[in-house]
Amino acid sequence: MSSDRAGAVDEVGVDRTYEVRTYGCQMNVHDSERLSGLLEGAGYVRAPEDADGDADVVVFNTCAVRENADNKLYGNLGRLAPMKTRRPGMQIAVGGCLAQKDRDTIVKRAPWVDVVFGTHNIGKLPVLLERARVQEEAQIEIAESLEAFPSTLPTRRESAYAAWVSISVGCNNTCTFCIVPALRGKEKDRRPGDILAEIEALVAEGVSEITLLGQNVNAYGSDIGDREAFSKLLRACGKIEGLERVRFTSPHPRDFTDDVIAAMAETPNVMPQLHMPLQSGSDTVLKAMRRSYRQERFLGIIDKVRAAIPHAAISTDIIVGFPGETEEDFQQTLHTVREARFANAFTFQYSKRPGTPAADMDGQIPKEVVQERYLRLVALQEEISWDENKTQVGRTLDVMVAEGEGRKDGATRRLSGRAPDNRLVHFTAPDQEVRPGDVVTVDITYAAPHHLLAEGPTTRIRRTRAGDAWERRNAAPPAPAGVLLGLPSIGVPPPLPAATGGCSVV
Repeated sequence: MSSDRAGAVDEVGVDRTYEVRTYGCQMNVHDSERLSGLLEGAGYVRAPEDADGDADVVVFNTCAVRENADNKLYGNLGRLAPMKTRRPGMQIAVGGCLAQKDRDTIVKRAPWVDVVFGTHNIGKLPVLLERARVQEEAQIEIAESLEAFPSTLPTRRESAYAAWVSISVGCNNTCTFCIVPALRGKEKDRRPGDILAEIEALVAEGVSEITLLGQNVNAYGSDIGDREAFSKLLRACGKIEGLERVRFTSPHPRDFTDDVIAAMAETPNVMPQLHMPLQSGSDTVLKAMRRSYRQERFLGIIDKVRAAIPHAAISTDIIVGFPGETEEDFQQTLHTVREARFANAFTFQYSKRPGTPAADMDGQIPKEVVQERYLRLVALQEEISWDENKTQVGRTLDVMVAEGEGRKDGATRRLSGRAPDNRLVHFTAPDQEVRPGDVVTVDITYAAPHHLLAEGPTTRIRRTRAGDAWERRNAAPPAPAGVLLGLPSIGVPPPLPAATGGCSVV
């Protein structure tokens, strides 16, 4: 029996349980899939969904981009302290961006923490847990650079029919509001052959939708010396038999070139959806943010995408109240939103990210001013989102059935899923069995700001290999539920966190 496996079994031979709590962006969500895979590979068993800390190992995968991120972490750690006292042998580990940033602080403020690890060495978690158990003292190990590309690690996928595929890590940008480059490091690309091999393996297991993931996903190729590498990768995905839907997040306007737009338009399984962060519509604020584009460039990209892909749904991120933002600057953001007509927008009130240049800038905006502007922006975007969704009424859409997307589905006898452009669709449950991963064809009869409704009968049901994969997974002895996400998210798999902050705002 290996030392890792020995650490995952208690004295009477019962498998030890684990729980992973995830906060922040989609990169963290995917990292938590890897942490789960590592722990299960070491012999740990997933704790029930309602464990709420009642597990032998509790792992916090943290985010550092919000001002109160540390308060949230230490509050949660404090709630576990008495539980650990009552449960001999319980271990607590803290990883992710906040661990990378506050490596020397966590154990001082919460001495009952057993392991602290960073963004570059998540593969060490089982070893560090075992070392902490044997030596009976906290283990702190923070690598300063990537030890191995994370996709080489075992992964416990949260979905049988949709998957994240990481194509790069790190970020070379220097946005003044963002601490991600300091915590995730410089951009490092995977080899295209390795990415395509992972996708082909996932499709062979039944996955039919993949989301290409990177901190700055369309900058892919800068590390390997090929400026068209991302568009080539999209086209290569189009040649993989059985891969029905391809998405990507999050791109940067600086790197959004015409060859990418052409690849999106000409590759049938690349979905007509684009999430591209605006952050501000004011050229003055964009300059202060060190964003390398201006309003005209951003709107020009939107126009090109819509010309090539008329039905594309475009979403964005916007920060309100950046230091120095005037009412005139804010009006430029409202103007850009009116011109771009986003299907939806994740809107954020600026908050100081400790360690970023913006945190020390002059002209910090009073909270009440930021709140008032934020409410105006939300009201405008709600109106536009509703109007844009109304254009979908009367259309016939193929919807990939999702798991857990409709909170009221049980009461309304509906099912839910995602249209090709990633809009959320609720539809009347047909008499025939429909599984997550299957595709239904429905007619849209009603639009709300954040979802579409198909109230009539389903016109077609296509049972898929993805649905078969979901059925196989759920026919096995039931495993405890998945990663407990700290932030809500959307999509299949959820492509972006909701408007609570995170790396997706980069």
